[in-house]
Amino acid sequence: MKAVIYVLAAIVLAGCSPQEEKEDSRLALIKTTNPEPIQLEHKGPSVEDIRKDVESIDEIYDAAIVKGSHHILVAYKVKHLERFRMKKIEKALKTHLEEQYGKEKFVVSSDYKIFLEAIRLREDIDAGKINEKEADKRLHEIISLKRERT
Repeated sequence: MKAVIYVLAAIVLAGCSPQEEKEDSRLALIKTTNPEPIQLEHKGPSVEDIRKDVESIDEIYDAAIVKGSHHILVAYKVKHLERFRMKKIEKALKTHLEEQYGKEKFVVSSDYKIFLEAIRLREDIDAGKINEKEADKRLHEIISLKRERT
């Protein structure tokens, strides 16, 4: 009987041990990740200001923002019940951002693939796998993916 209690205690304690941290990109489609915005170009508005504007919209619950040399990518996820209005939300968000930051060119997308690529770009920058020049090039590739779909 004591052996059974020891085995059960070991199983419970093993289940409580800290699990290995998973990368954001693996869980990005399932949960809210709130990735840190990426600012490759330091002229103009800060990505934190843009992030606050995007997060102020009720229908959006998660956003990845990347500011490059020519464009600002805003990839976001909408709440489940708002998915029927995704085109209206995208148009309203783009209009709001262009009014707020007149000189900047925005690429706005609710596509999960674009969101996931922005998360992976953040992870590669944090890991030191790519520098700012390569990151800007990859940003343009992500934007071209967005434009291919439309």
